[in-house]
Amino acid sequence: MTKQKSPDKNLQNVAKDLDADPVNAHNAQQVQQKVNDHRHQDALNHEGTNS
Repeated sequence: MTKQKSPDKNLQNVAKDLDADPVNAHNAQQVQQKVNDHRHQDALNHEGTNS
């Protein structure tokens, strides 16, 4: 197994997102929508790869 030279980028992004506190309901909705958009795009990108 190779030794990782830098911290995991996915974990860095998760930690950064968890540190961001929404200021109000609108901001919280915007943050959640961004997450949903990323998940949807990821699903579209992987569609059809399970043949």
